[in-house]
Amino acid sequence: MPAEWEKQSAVQLTWPNEHTDWAPMLSEITAVYEEMAREIIKREPLIIVDDIPHNDTWARDHGFITCLTTTPSPIGEGDEKAILLDFKFNGWGEKFPAELDNQINRHMLEQGMVKGIYEDHLDFVLEGGSIESDGHGTIFTTECCLMAPHRNQPLSKQEIEERLKTYLGAERIVWIQHGSLIGDDTDGHIDTLVRICPDDTLLYIGGDDDHPGLYEMERELQALRTIEGKPYRLLKLPLPRPIYDTSAISHQPSAINRLPATYANYLVVNGAVLVPTYGQPDLDQEAMRIIGKAFPNREIVGIDCQAVIRQHGSLHCCTMQYY
Repeated sequence: MPAEWEKQSAVQLTWPNEHTDWAPMLSEITAVYEEMAREIIKREPLIIVDDIPHNDTWARDHGFITCLTTTPSPIGEGDEKAILLDFKFNGWGEKFPAELDNQINRHMLEQGMVKGIYEDHLDFVLEGGSIESDGHGTIFTTECCLMAPHRNQPLSKQEIEERLKTYLGAERIVWIQHGSLIGDDTDGHIDTLVRICPDDTLLYIGGDDDHPGLYEMERELQALRTIEGKPYRLLKLPLPRPIYDTSAISHQPSAINRLPATYANYLVVNGAVLVPTYGQPDLDQEAMRIIGKAFPNREIVGIDCQAVIRQHGSLHCCTMQYY
């Protein structure tokens, strides 16, 4: 499985419409998607899923996961081919309807929107936001997500690990045991917490009094070693100040209606990193500065995701890259 910063062939957006949860704020969210689309299309092709029926728009979790393989050749190493892995998406453990989303990939393939070697893994639940690859055989994931109810029971952790290694061509799986965000519907996707970057660098979300598990996650990361046995370079991202769902029944800010805003939910594209911002200029700029340290040769572009976070996701969740 390639690292996200490797050369991409396209990025997918599944477009909001009046039949999705975005209906009450369709104009507002469409403006954000248009901004994402403008920034992506400056740098690489954009795939827009619009006419295919869908429940929601989280392409990261219903989209194909791409791996690469080299086909044999009698005159050299051969050509690198994309493998399109189609896993089951079940609404993050059957929390939300997902039967239409789970059919998007096959419709895209039939319509020629994507090209590659198709692999059917619809007997296994796996969301793109739950895994991170360094492109060299290491996959990061979280126990709280992959071991959550209504995903792949009764498979054991070891059985899930063996499947991940086989499907993703991995040498090792790094399981993060601690850390999650208040308001997160995904059961702790890795792309909300820890991101793998070039040169054995990890970007991660720092803890606060409301998220003590993030302090424990930080200690885990400090103890981690690369596949060569070296410590990772750690760069800590700030947590945005609390953002609350003002449409909730109770307008009193509390953990009940806090939204899972995170700067870790950025997207790497060809030549740039698109970073979610939340109307907090000091923290937004600090997060972009730190992300720039991990990606010094890319343009760092902020995109206001205050609308996206109202449905408990952010920028990376909306997108899926192809190779």
